[in-house]
Amino acid sequence: MPISIDLLHTGPLQVNTYVVSGGATGECFIVDPADAKRRVLPFLEEKGLKCTAVLLTHCHFDHILGVAELQRQGAKVYIGQADARGLSDDTYNLQRSGVYPVEPCRADVLLTGGEEIEPAGIPLTVIATPGHSPGGICYVHEKSKTIFSGDTLFLENVGRCDLIGGSAQALYDSVREKLFPLKDDYKVLPGHDVATTLAHERQYNPYLQRSPELW
Repeated sequence: MPISIDLLHTGPLQVNTYVVSGGATGECFIVDPADAKRRVLPFLEEKGLKCTAVLLTHCHFDHILGVAELQRQGAKVYIGQADARGLSDDTYNLQRSGVYPVEPCRADVLLTGGEEIEPAGIPLTVIATPGHSPGGICYVHEKSKTIFSGDTLFLENVGRCDLIGGSAQALYDSVREKLFPLKDDYKVLPGHDVATTLAHERQYNPYLQRSPELW
């Protein structure tokens, strides 16, 4: 059964939040909910969907502002093990100013890469892609050739590496050694801005054509 992917722009930094359904009847998982009450929950009610899992690509505040509320309503929270502290540590999630307070919560499932998971009845492969953050994760839906890349890979760009725990070399290696070798072409759904494809990024992404020492 084909999956349905709905894009919502949520939170103060207009994160790409993806609502994915099509597995278990009436269930969905959500990637990077930067909001719950304002956009996400009304959308779920309109569509008659129940969120049973929240999949986080990393722990930065702009991607996790809606997590605690969705967890209260029964969703399991998945995150890279090395980023889990960001769910309750405002230094680690970059919200030291307190302008956009993050309600603390705890992960239900810690990921390290290589797992095969099935949130809302939809099979996904987990790829660890550190660099933008230490515990960065990409989620791959093989049947539809879709990658939820968070802030790892963008259209002709990559995520910032000058934040806490960031590493240009790690990000370069994550994309070149883990994403680019995937066979065939894949649609890349990033955490901000517009979608792209692996084929396009292999050919045109300038950051991946030169040493990360030159970024």
